[in-house]
Amino acid sequence: MSDPGPRLGFPWWAYALALAFILIFALWPIASVLLTYVVADANGCVVNEASANGCLVAGTDWGGTLYTMGVMGWFGLITLPLGAGAAIVWFISLLIHRLAWQKHKDAEQ
Repeated sequence: MSDPGPRLGFPWWAYALALAFILIFALWPIASVLLTYVVADANGCVVNEASANGCLVAGTDWGGTLYTMGVMGWFGLITLPLGAGAAIVWFISLLIHRLAWQKHKDAEQ
């Protein structure tokens, strides 16, 4: 009887990596807005969507950058639903793959 080779375990790492990418994609606009307001509050600045206000951070005006980062939150209207849909597809794929892998593993024994 020949050795069929090493038995590989279920690729959890691949699913974890895919989930990490989905979460980063979906939550990036929210993280941008949170970082904007953390930096603005720490430096006593006002940030709003109407216009860029001057904001000195370490002697440099970051008002335009903070304004852009704050407005990036609107991308969440796209990324959050897409991320939720991708997470559902991810979960169904994980479930089907795991069940098929277990069935194949049980058939080998």
